Amino acid sequence: MLLLNTTHQPADSPYRASHAIFAREGATVPFDQVNVVPEVLRSRLVWPWGLDEAGMMMDADIAAGDDLVPCMERLLADSRIRYLQAHYAKAGCYAAGIVRA
Repeated sequence: MLLLNTTHQPADSPYRASHAIFAREGATVPFDQVNVVPEVLRSRLVWPWGLDEAGMMMDADIAAGDDLVPCMERLLADSRIRYLQAHYAKAGCYAAGIVRA
């Protein structure tokens, strides 16, 4: 396991951010399935942020398990929201970027 830093929110906004991420050494394939939430997100308490084109937060929520997909769908139903940033709520670490398919 490697502990690295990544700029996960490059927008020129107050939410611009980089933070620590954990990556498996030797991992070569990113998760890029469409309409599939990986188990690593469904098994934890997640804090998804809904951000607009300028990188400003329009809405956010907290969800876990079976409540996560409806939560993300509700956020993405807002026409102002261009993408989601998912953070692990308890540890506060960046988890994933979510975009419309």
